[in-house]
Amino acid sequence: MARTIAKDHEAKREAILHTAASFFAEHGYDRASMGKLAQACGVSKALIYHYYPSKDALLFDILDTHLTALVEVVERAAAEPGTPQTRLRALIRAILIAYRDSDAEHKVQLEALSSLPEDNQRHLRALQRRLVTSMSEAVRAIEPERFSSRPDLVGPVTMSVFGMLNWFYLWHKPGGPVDRDAYADIVADLVIGGLPAVCG
Repeated sequence: MARTIAKDHEAKREAILHTAASFFAEHGYDRASMGKLAQACGVSKALIYHYYPSKDALLFDILDTHLTALVEVVERAAAEPGTPQTRLRALIRAILIAYRDSDAEHKVQLEALSSLPEDNQRHLRALQRRLVTSMSEAVRAIEPERFSSRPDLVGPVTMSVFGMLNWFYLWHKPGGPVDRDAYADIVADLVIGGLPAVCG
């Protein structure tokens, strides 16, 4: 007879994922042990292994859950009606808001994704490419004629936008002079105002 799943199974899994992301972000994935992680989660090591057979499996679920949710947010924002400028602003803001409670997951993604087996990496990098595609299409739409003569610039500009967004967590202080909405406008203004100079 198949084992029944406890009613709080999903809630426990989500709690483990979030705590593990914070633990890996603070201590480094390579140095973190499952025993210490179990202590941080307030559960037994056996319970961690009940959910995840290995540390790699846990890391993969952290990143897959994080990136899948981010893709959904980004693709929904990119599909909103409006001018190219309005859509780019909405997309940038959506990413920063999605990052709000996921700083640990985001840091682990940047630092530990390459530690996973190659097939796991391929799946996660495919999700990352969907994020990049949404942003590059939004960027291209701002200056379509200029980019038509300089298509080689779409990639560098797109990755520059992600550079401004992805490292926000390193310097941003809650309650500081610039919140996420204000910073979203700064990034959008830099991109929209700077593209004519970049593209010539």
